[in-house]
Amino acid sequence: MQELTHYINGAHVKGTSGRFADVYNPATGEVQAKVPLANHAEMDIAVQAAAAAQPAWAATNPQRRARVMMKFVALLNDNMDRLSEALSREHGKTLPDAAGDVQRGLEVVEYCVGAPELLKGDFTDSAGPGIDMYSMKQALGVCAGITPFNFPAMIPMWMFAPAIACGNAFILKPSERDPSVPMMLAELMEQAGLPKGILQVVNGDKEAVDAIIDHDVIQSIGFVGSTPIAEYIYGRGCSNGKRVQCFGGAKNHMIIMPDADLDQAADALIGAGYGAAGERCMAISVAVPVGKDTADKLIEKLIPRIESLKVGPYTSGNDVDYGPVVTAAAKANILKLVETGVDQGAELVVDGRDFNLQGYEDGFFVGPHLFDHATKDMDIYTKEIFGPVLVCVRAQTYEEALGLAMDHEYGNGTAIYTRDGDTARDFANRINIGMVGINVPIPVPLAYHTFGGWKKSAFGDLNQHGPDAFKFYTRTKTITSRWPSGIRQGGEFNFKAMD
Repeated sequence: MQELTHYINGAHVKGTSGRFADVYNPATGEVQAKVPLANHAEMDIAVQAAAAAQPAWAATNPQRRARVMMKFVALLNDNMDRLSEALSREHGKTLPDAAGDVQRGLEVVEYCVGAPELLKGDFTDSAGPGIDMYSMKQALGVCAGITPFNFPAMIPMWMFAPAIACGNAFILKPSERDPSVPMMLAELMEQAGLPKGILQVVNGDKEAVDAIIDHDVIQSIGFVGSTPIAEYIYGRGCSNGKRVQCFGGAKNHMIIMPDADLDQAADALIGAGYGAAGERCMAISVAVPVGKDTADKLIEKLIPRIESLKVGPYTSGNDVDYGPVVTAAAKANILKLVETGVDQGAELVVDGRDFNLQGYEDGFFVGPHLFDHATKDMDIYTKEIFGPVLVCVRAQTYEEALGLAMDHEYGNGTAIYTRDGDTARDFANRINIGMVGINVPIPVPLAYHTFGGWKKSAFGDLNQHGPDAFKFYTRTKTITSRWPSGIRQGGEFNFKAMD
C-alpha cells in the first residue's frame, strides 16, 4: 500500500499525526494509497517554512518571478501525459478530460507570466508643490488555498500561480481524495526555479482547514467547494482578519428558446450535463425549454444521445464519455437524490439506476439519468446533485424561464440558446448570475478574464484568476513624497568661508 506524504520545504515529508485517509481508484473501488491528515503542529511547520522563505522571494524582481512561471509552463507541457494519468487514476476522469484540467490551469500560469505589467503601480508627478504621489502593489506574505477534488490540477494553479507571481508564499491544502497531482505540481514548480518553501502542500481534513483559518501568519485564504463549507471558512476567516474568497455550490440553468437550434442545444446539454460525470461546478444540471413544443422536441433529441453515452474507466480509451464518480459516498448520494426525484413526482425518462459495468462492479460508476416535468420545489432542482443527472423544468414563457434562474439561491453559471439577439442581450443584462453563456454551454472565462459566481455561489469581493487575482494577492500602499531642493534660490557663486 502506497503511503503518500506532505510536501514541505522542498521535500516529501511523512505525516506524524497518525491519521490517514484512503485514496481510491474510483473505477475499481480499491484503495490504492493512503494520505496523511495533518494536525495543527504539522501545518505550523509548513507555515513557518513559508514565512522564512517569503521575504527573499518578494524581494526578487517581477521579471525573475515571471521566468519561473515561463519554465513551469514548459514543464507542464512536457509532463502533460504523466499528470493526466495520475489525475485520472485518482479522480476517475477520462484522459482527455484530465488533460483539459491541467490545460485550464496552465493557461492561468501563462497569464501570470505578465506579472511585471500587472504589478505596476501608479504615479502622479507634482500632486502638490514639490510633491509626488505613487502607489505600490506589495505581496501579502503567506497565503493559503483549500481546493476541491473535482479539479485537482486546475484550481490549485488558479490560486498558487498568481499568489506566487505576486511575491507571496503559498500553503496548498488539496482534497484528500486525489492528492497526488498537487504534489507533482509543487515538484515541477521547484524544477522551474521556485525557491524551496514558497509552495508547500499539506494534506488534511477539517483539522488542517481550521489550522489554516486560525493561523495568525496566514494572510489570505482561497476556497472552492460546497456552499456550507464556503460560508464557514469565509465567516471564520474574515473574523480572524484574513482576506478570504470562497466559491460554493451551483445549479446552472440552460434556457432553450423556441427559435434555438435544438440539435446544437441537445449536443451542448450532453457535454455540459454529463461530462466529468457531472462533477463540475459549471455543469449544466437544469434544462429549461420554453414552450411545450420546444420541450417535447428537446426531450426527443436528448434520449437517444443519453442512452448512447459510453461510460467506463479512463483505461478504456479516449472514446469514453465519462468515468466513475469520485467515491462510493458520492455515488450513494446521487442515487438517493434520483430516488427522491421519482418519489416527488418527476418523470425519470432515462433511468440509469441499474447501470452495471462488467468487470468493474465495485467501481463508483453511475449511469446517466434524465428527468422531465420536474418542478422548482423538488430536491433534484433545489439541491446540487453533482452527478450525471440532467433535470428538465419546463417553462411556458421566456419570463418564467428567466425567473427560474434568477430565483434560485445559486448563481454560478447559466446559458441561453437562441437565434434572437434581442433575447440574448436582454438575458445577459438582466440575469443575476456571475458567468453567462450565449449559445455556449459552459461559460468558463479564459484566464485573462475572471471566474466567479453570484448569490450563494461565491463569498468575497473579488473573483478568481484574471486581474482580480493580482488585486486579491497584493496590498496597495500609497506614498506621498516631497524632497526639499537646495537649488530653489539659484546657484551661489561667491566664495564663502566655512562656519
